[in-house]
Amino acid sequence: MDAANRTDFYIGLALAVSSTIFIGGSFILKKKGLLRLAKTGSTRAGQGGYAYLKEWLWWAGLILMGIGEAANFAAYAFAPATLVTPLGALSVLVSAVLSSYFLSERLNIHGKIGCLLCIFGSTVMVLHAPQEEEVASLTAMAEKLKDPGFIAFAVCIVVSSLALVVFVAPRYGQKNVLVYILICSVIGSLSVSCVKGLGIGIKELFAGTAVLKEPLFWALLICLVICISIQISYLNKALDIFNTSIVTPIYYVFFTVSVMACSAILFKEWLRMSTDGAAGTVSGFLTIIIGIFLLHAFKDINFNLDSLPSYLHRGPQGNTWSQPYMPLPNDATITVNERNLTKERSAKGLFPESLDKRSNGTVLL
Repeated sequence: MDAANRTDFYIGLALAVSSTIFIGGSFILKKKGLLRLAKTGSTRAGQGGYAYLKEWLWWAGLILMGIGEAANFAAYAFAPATLVTPLGALSVLVSAVLSSYFLSERLNIHGKIGCLLCIFGSTVMVLHAPQEEEVASLTAMAEKLKDPGFIAFAVCIVVSSLALVVFVAPRYGQKNVLVYILICSVIGSLSVSCVKGLGIGIKELFAGTAVLKEPLFWALLICLVICISIQISYLNKALDIFNTSIVTPIYYVFFTVSVMACSAILFKEWLRMSTDGAAGTVSGFLTIIIGIFLLHAFKDINFNLDSLPSYLHRGPQGNTWSQPYMPLPNDATITVNERNLTKERSAKGLFPESLDKRSNGTVLL
């Protein structure tokens, strides 16, 4: 890597990290505004209302998210998508920590371990990420977009998104957190492709190329605006209905998978990967999945490090294991009378009426 590429790499890395901080904070502000509206009895976003547009905290969160997205936009212009996208795991940590302080959403030890696993997995993915094919102009980008594989991928994304919006979201959107997040994620894969193309165009513009006359530049811009609008709308609905510490990491996983798939199809990154690189990327992603599982599956368990010593001395029902260990008696030590008593008790349990005296004074044997 030469000096120019190294400089671009660090600029993109710094922009990606800063964008995660802004985006993680924006989740908290938007959720705070939605909670204030819920206390006043206003219609929530998940029920088709738009009362959140009157809440200034929601607008503050939207502005902060806009700043984060702008930094993220710039990061894609300097660094490959395989580096920028996995770093979004830092927003999981930011939102989870801030939600525990400002939204009173408890993050137990499982959630904290899950956040750390997300960061570790993202780091592994970055270290083993495939290098994308160099695309230095909008003309080269146009050739990539004409690839039959990418066209088929884009058609599948549009059709699946329409099916989720029209048929699935009205019935299951408020019951299953994956519905709204899937819509945001699959649309987000196309938005990243648009951002990458626009970033290349803006770099050409500063270099003196007349890219504003290129129809592709404006087509990418319109597509980006549409995709971001859909993402913000459905992400806002997910945050309004479900817990922030759950929405953020799940959105990260699905968004990362979608972007990595789109980038692999568009730039053919995986074709030049070694076996170690592929294994490292898959391992990093599986680590993130485990972290997401810890965040989601154990979110309602009230457990922390302070309660660990007490928990180890309690049984499954919360009762203290205070009774000492009693070994079972050996058969050789059981006397004949004890055996007879055992048989008698067994017979009484099986035939409870056999030892009862009737009214005539007889005993039924």
